[in-house]
Amino acid sequence: MNQTQPPLTSDPAENWAGEMGARWLAHIETFEGMIAPIGAALMDRASLTAGQRVLDVGCGGGVTTMAVGPRGSALGLDISPGLIARARQRAETAGVSNVSFRCADAAERQPEGPVFERVISRFGSMFFAEPYAAFGNLHDTIRPGGRLDLAVWAAPRENLWMSAMVAVVRDHIDLPRPQPRAPGPFAFEDPDYLRDVLETSGFRDIAFEAWSADVPFAGPGAACADAVAFALDGMAFRDKVAALTARERAKLSQALGAFYEGCATPDGIRMPAKAWLVQAAV
Repeated sequence: MNQTQPPLTSDPAENWAGEMGARWLAHIETFEGMIAPIGAALMDRASLTAGQRVLDVGCGGGVTTMAVGPRGSALGLDISPGLIARARQRAETAGVSNVSFRCADAAERQPEGPVFERVISRFGSMFFAEPYAAFGNLHDTIRPGGRLDLAVWAAPRENLWMSAMVAVVRDHIDLPRPQPRAPGPFAFEDPDYLRDVLETSGFRDIAFEAWSADVPFAGPGAACADAVAFALDGMAFRDKVAALTARERAKLSQALGAFYEGCATPDGIRMPAKAWLVQAAV
């Protein structure tokens, strides 16, 4: 088995307890609208049943946590205080009483022990600094016979919503090249690597299913101007954009606008995406 660890630190933009969590919160409806189809596919494949206790890792605004339904119960974990506050507010407003939320690092051993029948995560598991240890701890929260269900992004080249946008931005901003397997959105783009992480952590019967479709960048119905604004303010290169002169920013905005014009449809800006839906047993 290859247990080579990725770097223990990620780009500061991936600080979900701080800036990245705040950025997601500021654009929460946009982000969630974009990834909603993949979240729905994850929950369909998870096929949760009555009476199960579910742990939602990296729960964000609590959409997947609350999707558990009235016959089960769920605990949502997220490292961002702002996102946990929003999730609690949403659950209270919706009158959903079978869920709770905790601001905590899911990579750390949880105090409950093995009390969950199921663990789910919609794009919340790719940011662990030490993934082998983190998934070992998650394994220990699941009862024997339980299961893990993840959605993780496939390779950037298969996610043009990201890679094509970054190519445009690189003509105007010097962006660092991502390090393979480093914490970030595409940490688990290689199924063999994720399989090794899960097997080493004690999981078995690991299965991958590819999900591919066009996603609505900047959310359903977004106009090109909406997509440009979302790209400039919602992505990890936001600070570099802020450092541009007004003229440089205008040039970048114009280039992105022309790019998104080519992706415009009556339903908004639609771009190819691919994710892995991953299941593993305990």
